[in-house]
Amino acid sequence: MEKFPISEGNFRLGFLRPSSSSVDLNDQSMISEASGQSPASGYSFPYCRTSSDASAFSDPTDDSSFCTEPSPAPAPTGRGTRKYKLAGQDKLDDHDAMDSEVEMMKERFAKLLLGEDMSGSGKGVCTAVTISNAITNLYATVFGQNLKLEPLPAEKKAMWKREMACLLSVCDYIVEFFTESQTLQDGTALEVMNSRARSDIYINLPALQKLDMMLLDILDRFHNTEFWYAEKGSMSSNSTRSRSGSFRGLPLGKEEKWWLPVPCVPSCGLSEKSRKQLRNSRDCASQIHKAAMAINSTILAEMEIPESYVDTLPKSGKASIGDTIYRYMYSADKFSPEHLLDCLHITSEHEALELADRIEASMYTWRRKACLSHSKSSWELVKDLMAETEKGDKNTILAERAETLLLSLKQRFPELSQTTLDTSKIQYNRDVGQAVLESYSRVLEGLAFNLVAWIEDVLFADRSLRNQD
Repeated sequence: MEKFPISEGNFRLGFLRPSSSSVDLNDQSMISEASGQSPASGYSFPYCRTSSDASAFSDPTDDSSFCTEPSPAPAPTGRGTRKYKLAGQDKLDDHDAMDSEVEMMKERFAKLLLGEDMSGSGKGVCTAVTISNAITNLYATVFGQNLKLEPLPAEKKAMWKREMACLLSVCDYIVEFFTESQTLQDGTALEVMNSRARSDIYINLPALQKLDMMLLDILDRFHNTEFWYAEKGSMSSNSTRSRSGSFRGLPLGKEEKWWLPVPCVPSCGLSEKSRKQLRNSRDCASQIHKAAMAINSTILAEMEIPESYVDTLPKSGKASIGDTIYRYMYSADKFSPEHLLDCLHITSEHEALELADRIEASMYTWRRKACLSHSKSSWELVKDLMAETEKGDKNTILAERAETLLLSLKQRFPELSQTTLDTSKIQYNRDVGQAVLESYSRVLEGLAFNLVAWIEDVLFADRSLRNQD
């Protein structure tokens, strides 16, 4: 919860997408590479929650909040008095818990109203960015230390559901108005205004809530499992061999995170039933990841491009993308983005992200030129028809090919952090509904990606052991 303006370099700190390896979410580095897979290294948001020992609403001098012993005459066995005291203590505990809950909600609400500016001077961020950060920070608080396939602790699950319901409730009041006809009893037809949930929220929010529930259900399945975890470099007492490293296979030889726990399996390997459950859970989490990514991409595409990003666009798309890529994109009769990516030999996620930024900048530069070429007066269009037609077609074709290349790059690197344009959109976005949908889909995308990676770790450990035998 954190999705986020803040920044790591290019405001990448909380806006990043999950990375192929899980990250320590307590590491302060972002507003962007949020992913349990990280934008630059993972969701990393500082999130402090304090709750007062006593509620501001309670009066310490009010004796009504305390229970006293019943009668001065003790019961013959003493049991009645003890039972009464225990009941009174339970009431006190419930009262304290309620006070703490009230204080926590007051603090959260105050931070939202202040726009994260605790000085009260009005220099805080806008409501949309505040809620986006809140969702990202909540995700980091609840799931940040969860690096294993195991059910989420009950208190953290309750916190996630309770606070997400609170943050999402703002969408109940984001509506659009429409006219509808009503007929009175006397036959008079009237047109009246009515309201309904805004279309993007009506379509996407229920879908995201369903994906959220499915991810929690997947985690709940992993109790009393046949596999277990050991710290990296440790020897498992139930294992037949030492595991000095994580079994997660990262693309492009990316080094493992040394602090991640290592999955261990019995010496005889997993049972077929357990293996089947893991595969089914992996396939389900993979589909959830794709669905969340699709929603997130759609919402980001609908956000307005900030003027600050437009001002930084290069004057020439060719200069931004480089001569090699430009020549292939311009001269190829049948453009193949996959073949081009193979020829580029990208060796790291950092290189992939840098290339994505350059491609995106070139794409919008060419689109801008294509639009400008059609904004002339009618006489100028007639006068320069032949020359401008060829030029306009070239810009349009190059922009379309750049978009195809960018899509292929993101599919090849699903853990890729958010691009400069995406983080810029999130930072300058003022639409609260879009902020909620974008941040919610982003954190679910990160959790689903992590689940797939963790399950692959266990299956890889099982395959390695069976192949060795």
